[in-house]
Amino acid sequence: MHADEVDSDPSLVQRLVAGQFPEWACLPIEPVFPLGTDNANYRLGDAMVVRLPRQPHKVDPLERELAWLPVFAPLLPLTIPAPLGRGKPAEGFPFPWGVFTWIAGENVGIEKVAPETAGDLAELILALRRLDATNAPQGLRHGSLRELDGWVRGSVAKLGGTHDGDGLLAAWEEVVDLPPWDGPPTWCHCDLDLRNVVFRDGRPSGVLDWGWAGAGDPASDAAVGWKMLPAESRPAFFDALGAAEAEIERARGWTLMQCAGALSYYTPENNPALYFEAERWLGELLA
Repeated sequence: MHADEVDSDPSLVQRLVAGQFPEWACLPIEPVFPLGTDNANYRLGDAMVVRLPRQPHKVDPLERELAWLPVFAPLLPLTIPAPLGRGKPAEGFPFPWGVFTWIAGENVGIEKVAPETAGDLAELILALRRLDATNAPQGLRHGSLRELDGWVRGSVAKLGGTHDGDGLLAAWEEVVDLPPWDGPPTWCHCDLDLRNVVFRDGRPSGVLDWGWAGAGDPASDAAVGWKMLPAESRPAFFDALGAAEAEIERARGWTLMQCAGALSYYTPENNPALYFEAERWLGELLA
């Protein structure tokens, strides 16, 4: 998936767990699909998951999860993973790694998302925004869209005609000069999409992958209006969120940026879940 990725497999995870958490050494281990972009995930028994950073710069996000998930858990309306142990580099694996609780549920396609999900997502995001962000680390999506203009254009140039790059750039030019978020520091997940939320009976039951969470532009979470909801549910979501037009337009910008990045970096072979989701996002945005 990444040129500088550190390989892992179930046998490595078995040795790491046996050496550092012998009480879990007898539990079965199997890889989790869809594959994570930042961490290789392995289910440990029925109730746990082991997360191993794929690249050197993905260690800090894992450390962020270990530190902050216990703070979030009691304050959010959906279940999130709880850290159970911090592993040390060993067995040739060079990074710290973590053991977390397994969140029951399933990844679903947009066609299985229930209409009530609009209210569920708004409730989650509003709960995040109520958290004290005074000492929050910087989230992945922060600052102005204009700061990302060169990166977006460079990413679109790599598409090579496989997608509607002209349409993407035209939509980007409509939002790139929007004023950035200038409110108080606000906690954001910064990477909410269908890969990072698990569902039961069509409604969200848990939220995963908090490594990029932090103080950021709240519109980056409002982007779930396109990334996780069918078009008919979008107005109800923005109403429940209380999103003004400026926030909705910045949310479009953050989603367009992600489309450009995902479609230019990943392929249907190395990350089909994200690649095809980003294709769908772009279609929704340009419809």
